Amino acid sequence: MQPFLSFALYIQMMQDNERELIKRVKKDPQAFALIYDEHYSAIFSYVFRRMGSYEVARDLTAETFLKAFQKIGLFQWRNVPISAWIFRIATNEINLYFRRSKYQPTNLDDTDLHLRLPYEPGVETEKAAMEKALRENEEFLLIQTKLLQLDAKYQEVIALRYFEQKSIHQISTILHKKEGTIKSLLSRGLKKLRVLIEDHPSVTTATFLNF
Repeated sequence: MQPFLSFALYIQMMQDNERELIKRVKKDPQAFALIYDEHYSAIFSYVFRRMGSYEVARDLTAETFLKAFQKIGLFQWRNVPISAWIFRIATNEINLYFRRSKYQPTNLDDTDLHLRLPYEPGVETEKAAMEKALRENEEFLLIQTKLLQLDAKYQEVIALRYFEQKSIHQISTILHKKEGTIKSLLSRGLKKLRVLIEDHPSVTTATFLNF
């Protein structure tokens, strides 16, 4: 019982800290940098694995945090991690990207958000490393390409479940959909994806589920 109680206490402490951080950000917008630093890597990785383009991923991630910064005053704490909210914004930005014929992100220079978004030292090295890793993993690249042929509703649940290792409950929270709906979308989406990759026997179901 003691380990469970310790874990429950840890979760409660994390929630309390996050709730206090949100209160602080609403009073002092510059404190949003703490949220950015905490969640940028996870959000960028999610967007990059969805899009496969470093430049597009950086644009969409920047837009995601800009939207989060602009809307943080409307965020209401309901014992749901702020990461779920940011993942939802990122997912919406990805869907918006695909709906638009030409994506035009908000100009950061027109806002008072001063974070490390436009350029960071070493970014070209990071870009080269990530794109090289993506190219070398041919199976993932194939799956990602085929995934983009599915409807967005299937893309997002599959990416969150297998790329980001989110639970059904977490995906339900991020997308604001019932858990039963998430399970149904996953089942139908995976069936459609398997049809698309059936001409590539090297990519098995077991291989896919490892991503």
